[in-house]
Amino acid sequence: MQESKSNTPFKPLGSHLRYLREQTQESVAEVSGAVEIDMDKLERFEQGLERPSEDILMLLINHFDIQDNEAVQLWEMAGYEDAKSERFGLNADVLGGKPMMILMAMDMRTMYSDGIQVNASKNGVTMNFTHGKQPVSRVGMSREQAEVVLHALQSALLKSQYLGGPRLLPPSFEADTSK
Repeated sequence: MQESKSNTPFKPLGSHLRYLREQTQESVAEVSGAVEIDMDKLERFEQGLERPSEDILMLLINHFDIQDNEAVQLWEMAGYEDAKSERFGLNADVLGGKPMMILMAMDMRTMYSDGIQVNASKNGVTMNFTHGKQPVSRVGMSREQAEVVLHALQSALLKSQYLGGPRLLPPSFEADTSK
């Protein structure tokens, strides 16, 4: 019995992650695609064989839309306790018990791509842009935001195709009275 516990040190965490996935009626492939990890890795998390990194656990918490106490419980099951709060210099009172993610754009140069991979689930869309075989950018968004982006792209392409040149006034058709 002792040996089995040592082989699956994160069994409670894994069981809870599996429960969350089953409650959302998602497959391992759907969840692993949404948080961009290997299916084998997610299965090892669910079996309690491995602990997800802090970043992956945060992505799973956000993916399953886990709030307050349940998020804290998952965090503690993973053995992270208050490490994240201390790392960011925040305490639970400031965060209100909710997970927080901050992204800052460090480089505003335009990166051109010639390839794209799109993964979609009922929870959102992830787009991976590449140039050759090199990753250029990864963007994730809700389904609603993806529809807004799709409409904006279609509109921009139509405008560039049909309104690409300078807009000219129509020629004047005044009667020539000098004759």
